[in-house]
Amino acid sequence: MKKFITICLVAAAVSVSSCKKGLEPEIYGSLSTTNFPKTEADFVNYVTEVYKPFQSKWGYNDPAGYQNDWFSPEYGDIMMFDYPTDQCNAFTGWGGIFTQFSTASFTFLANQGTGNNHFEKIRFVTRITQIIDDIAKSGISDASKTELTAEARMSRGWNMYYLLQLYGPVPVILDASKINTDTENDLTRPSRAAFLASIVSDLTYAATNLPKNPSEYGRFNQAIALTVLMRTYMNEKDFTNAEKTGRQILTQGYSLVNDYASLFQEATERNTETMWAISCQPDQDGNENHASFNPWDFYTYPKDYPGNKVKDSFAGGDAPISVTWNFYNSFDANDKRRNLLIASYTNKSGVLKNQANGLSGPVIAKYPDLGGATVDVYQGNDIPKARLGDVMLQLAEAINQNSGPTAEAIGLVNQVRLAHGGAAIGGVPTSATGDKQSFDNWLLKEEGWETYFEGERKMDLVRHGQWQTALTSVGKTAGPYLFPVPTYEITASKGKLIQTPGY
Repeated sequence: MKKFITICLVAAAVSVSSCKKGLEPEIYGSLSTTNFPKTEADFVNYVTEVYKPFQSKWGYNDPAGYQNDWFSPEYGDIMMFDYPTDQCNAFTGWGGIFTQFSTASFTFLANQGTGNNHFEKIRFVTRITQIIDDIAKSGISDASKTELTAEARMSRGWNMYYLLQLYGPVPVILDASKINTDTENDLTRPSRAAFLASIVSDLTYAATNLPKNPSEYGRFNQAIALTVLMRTYMNEKDFTNAEKTGRQILTQGYSLVNDYASLFQEATERNTETMWAISCQPDQDGNENHASFNPWDFYTYPKDYPGNKVKDSFAGGDAPISVTWNFYNSFDANDKRRNLLIASYTNKSGVLKNQANGLSGPVIAKYPDLGGATVDVYQGNDIPKARLGDVMLQLAEAINQNSGPTAEAIGLVNQVRLAHGGAAIGGVPTSATGDKQSFDNWLLKEEGWETYFEGERKMDLVRHGQWQTALTSVGKTAGPYLFPVPTYEITASKGKLIQTPGY
């Protein structure tokens, strides 16, 4: 199975190609702006730079210092948007980032350096702006210019989307003529409207000009651009444009699978529902210049869980990431989506572990290690980041906000429930469809059951106005839901960069 491997090509003298297992770089000599990029093939390689933050690795080297990816196991989307919610337990095993994130205590991030905060992605946005300008000034074909620019703008828009969810609007450079000028020192926050308009512009361009089916698996496509665009509208409560975008996604030709678990297994990772996923390879170590890997069993399976081939949990007892019993018990007992949460198991010593016997929370088994016989390595399960089931629920939410609980909106939810939860759970109860608010409350539950451990929960809670209530329900204290700006950035701005409210 051919998979697309992403890697930085700008600063290294490396030429890479897609390969089946792993990556073997070929060294050809030094690269400089006088000899690279020049040809169309050069620019295809050059643009792979924009994929760097959208991998599942520990991180990547950057002129600003070592950086975590958006989908890194630590400081990535799961840790930032799922861990500090009602779905995941507070982990107090030893303190540190697991306790801080899991308890929604973000103040510590103000004192983080360049390596462990995402604010430095504002510099990566500048780099993408330069790449876009280089493409425009190149002599490659107009068709290639358009498609490569669409890849770059997809990356820029998605980076800005996440920055907005973490910090609010932040200073970025979107005009290449301002690079290497005094503008780079101006860290004044733009208005939210201006920042949003730039995200929408980039994602709209990407959705219009990216291929529906790229030549290499793992490259951005129309569906991922439309999905991130829809999420942008949803989180801004622009439900009119969200509905319009969701309807456009439904015309893309994807269909729900009837086996929810299959979406997350290596053997069935390519299917009719997954629109874009992080392409992961088995037997990887997370090295920057190696393929993406799936690390999640390392963080979600207890050390005493029997039968795992992957690296076992580094926690001495329960895994550092598990779901709350409240969340587990919120499912219908017949909901097949709950089957990926293990509430009881017999450990390696033959002892039954469950809630009554000290298990802090059900084991998250969304990415089982079924792909091979190798022991003590990481997994190759691809990690979906755009799925039709998620889009259908968001579309139902948008329709409800625009028109109330229509038969169409209820039908979209029931389609997802039937395909993924199973016929035994039935449709949405009539008590939840009597008015807009009742249906909205139900949709938040349904979105939780459908997309748990996929990096969306905090944004869903905030959008539905349930952030504080949800955390209180599991004994957590809700502070500001945005992150603080690192102190060193405040200092460097000489007072122009305003700290996130609440810090």
